[in-house]
Amino acid sequence: MTRAEAKERNRRALLDAALEAVSRDGHRAKLDEIAERAEVTTGAVYSLFGSKSGLVVAAIADYLRPHYAEMERAVPPDLDLLEAADAVARHYRRSLDAPDARSGLSLQITLLDMAVHDPELGARFAESIRHQEGHLVELFTGRSHADGAVTPGQARHLVTALRALFVGLGQGVLLGLAEGADEQYFADAARALASGMSSRRP
Repeated sequence: MTRAEAKERNRRALLDAALEAVSRDGHRAKLDEIAERAEVTTGAVYSLFGSKSGLVVAAIADYLRPHYAEMERAVPPDLDLLEAADAVARHYRRSLDAPDARSGLSLQITLLDMAVHDPELGARFAESIRHQEGHLVELFTGRSHADGAVTPGQARHLVTALRALFVGLGQGVLLGLAEGADEQYFADAARALASGMSSRRP
């Protein structure tokens, strides 16, 4: 194994171990236990990620990256804004029927708890999520709507609103608090949010 291969192996092992530890123990996850699980020293954590917080943020970003990528692939480039919002909403709703949906909800709740206990870590989580959402902003930017094309500022407002909508409704679906919230319900709600984009052009 080359030095580069060993470094990548250690990085991957730490990301996996950190996600497992955070999912199980939240803010009580211990760095030495994560390193032991990954079969590396704690020094490797600092070398690769700078700190425990850096590792945790990287692990969450690594976990979320494919979810955002799948969402992007679910939206063809020729759709207008309302059609794109509809497609994203339907994709998100379908994801709630996946076998790992409840573990995803558990991780959401754990991350909120970690952010409350460690505001600095919470700020880093937020920065990482905003970075991931930047791809969705690009996905909506330039799409036709009403009397023009969606601006980056409008797209950012929409992505923020859609996140709040999907997270809230998604938790309701998984906890049995959103009866009747099927794909059409999600799509209608997303279209309603997107339709308001013509009223503000930041």
